[in-house]
Amino acid sequence: MALGSTATGFGIRWHPSPYLLLGGLFWLLMSLAYWRVPICCDFGQHAAVVERLRDDLLHPRHPMADLPGDGSAYYSPYAVAQALLAKATGLAGWQVVKLSGPLNLLVLLTGIARFVRVLTPRPWAPVLALFAMVLLWGTRMAWWSGYLGLMSMTGNLGYPSTFGIALMFWAWAWAGSLARASRSVWPYAGLGALCGLILLIHPITSVAAVIGVIAFALPRFRTPLRWALTGLAALAVATTWPYFNPLDLVGDESVDWIHRQLYVDMPQRFWLAALGLPALFVRWRRDRKDPLVLMFALDCAVVGYGWLSGHYTYGRILGLTLVPLQFALAIELTAPRNWGNRRAALAGATALGAFVGFFQIQAGAVVPRTLDPIGFDQPPRWPSYAWAAAHMDRGDVVLTDGYRPMRSLPAFGVNLLAPAWPDASLEESVRNRRLREVREYLDPLSTPAARAAVVKRHHVRWLLVAPYQRLPAEAVVVSWSAQTGEVLARVGPRATGASHAHAHAS
Repeated sequence: MALGSTATGFGIRWHPSPYLLLGGLFWLLMSLAYWRVPICCDFGQHAAVVERLRDDLLHPRHPMADLPGDGSAYYSPYAVAQALLAKATGLAGWQVVKLSGPLNLLVLLTGIARFVRVLTPRPWAPVLALFAMVLLWGTRMAWWSGYLGLMSMTGNLGYPSTFGIALMFWAWAWAGSLARASRSVWPYAGLGALCGLILLIHPITSVAAVIGVIAFALPRFRTPLRWALTGLAALAVATTWPYFNPLDLVGDESVDWIHRQLYVDMPQRFWLAALGLPALFVRWRRDRKDPLVLMFALDCAVVGYGWLSGHYTYGRILGLTLVPLQFALAIELTAPRNWGNRRAALAGATALGAFVGFFQIQAGAVVPRTLDPIGFDQPPRWPSYAWAAAHMDRGDVVLTDGYRPMRSLPAFGVNLLAPAWPDASLEESVRNRRLREVREYLDPLSTPAARAAVVKRHHVRWLLVAPYQRLPAEAVVVSWSAQTGEVLARVGPRATGASHAHAHAS
């Protein structure tokens, strides 16, 4: 019987788990690392989505152009929640996306802990699973939305893909708990609703999420009607969302050409994760229906289908295909001592692999250049285009073909003449025609009449050109970037009466 202070509970000492301590430190470190990386890559696209929803929550325009946005898959529940936050606080879209990073990471870390607890009670397993997930990739950069190595995390923590993956871990944990014991029907429906939400937030992540649920459901498929309810609930949630129907994306080939590069140099990008194969083999020997084994096999089948069919978008789950390998390895290495020679050798190989992965690819994510004695690769540091956006009004149309400005400027609430990425709300033929018009306008052989027709047809107000590009005679220079040499000029009826202040841009 407890006596003295312990009888009241005041003398009981709280012992935080290793994952709570190390996961908390990881959250702080990665939040700071993410915050220091400027807008780059797909960030501007997601910030633009928030801006469009903030302008018109019920009928948002196209994320990047002055066009209708009906049917755009970017207008997910996640984006709507971000827009509501922006409306309530007055924050800009890019600020909301930045603030979403630490929140997404928190949901991700708790989801990982819950999922690993379903697989094993070992207290150090989630710690090793986390560090295997962020370090054991390869020795060639794998920077893509939905890839959660340390380096790519610095760019995509605020993206819908990260939040979708975080919810995926929670869905897997939920499925694992349901597979252990038969319960009432409502938890099955709840799991289905969560899967439907993931489908709306990031459709390709939902493929991996459903595979994980199936991997837990198949070995103990005693209650098929309840698991069928899970599928029906997911379908109901996904198809009743008013902004778009995710089932319309099935068979869409508009972005397959972008994702073909995911299949290039796969061994170099992912070979360190193969350290988990022995651990996965041990699990298969113990249980032919082990959920991590089934998950890995089904993931590989989907990736293989993407390659053989030419639907390369399915390659987006490559990063999640590594999770069964990484987590099986973490669970195997946290087994109680005494270890045999094979497990000790696996531990040594894992430590060496983590060392190689960190110093070859991932270190620059958390080691700033000022503290870097070696010269690690650093996350992208794109120039800011706030200097150009400061001259523009919301909704203005800008003509540019620069890779970086096309992906950054929409974050500030302005429109491109030609969107950088395909979108379900816009026919690809229309986007390609607009891209041709941009090229024709910037062609040194274009005529003033042809350029004026483009400006009038699309209500173009601004022109942003690189230092090596010719500035049309009718354009009026407004500003330029000392960092990149890019020039911002006004075009259209109001672009008269001013001088070309820097001929060096011609």
